[in-house]
Amino acid sequence: MIEAILDIKQWGNNLGVRLPAAVAREAHLHVDQRVRISVENNEVIIRPINEAPLSLEQRLASFDPVHHSGEVMTTSDTIGAERW
Repeated sequence: MIEAILDIKQWGNNLGVRLPAAVAREAHLHVDQRVRISVENNEVIIRPINEAPLSLEQRLASFDPVHHSGEVMTTSDTIGAERW
């Protein structure tokens, strides 16, 4: 078992701790990995979220131009000098 004693520090309006490399390795955590943090019986629990990456089709299906402030490209009309 890997264990560390750390100090909680102010980070903007939040509190934070830095995980030592040995703890991160033992827990199989890596940079930019998403985790879920919860409190159970007065203990803070950090659990990795193992989400499979979305396929292109799944990403396109979830695209909402109003929500994402993007434009929908029309496929029926040419806009410029392009030819297919």
